[in-house]
Amino acid sequence: MEDFSAIELDEYLEDNQPLLLDVREQWEFDICQIKGAILMPMGEITKSYVNLHKDSKIALYCHSGIRSMHVADFLLSQGFESLANLQGGIDAWAQEIDTTVERY
Repeated sequence: MEDFSAIELDEYLEDNQPLLLDVREQWEFDICQIKGAILMPMGEITKSYVNLHKDSKIALYCHSGIRSMHVADFLLSQGFESLANLQGGIDAWAQEIDTTVERY
């Protein structure tokens, strides 16, 4: 698993096409999101991860990077290998990459 800063993830997204997985809650997703992300809340991950392909590249994020790290650890335990976590979450993304993303 890789742990990316916002700048590193932005560069990674330019050269790769991972599944961008937002593990926040629906109300957070409704406030803001990274373009192209799909929502799969952390609280539902033990049921919904079966819809993911284990050989896919997956980049995860949440608000600060903590929940997405927990989800990445869970996915690793289920046999996923190509995972990237956004350090600082969407809050870092909003500050460093896309200032149009609303902060909360």
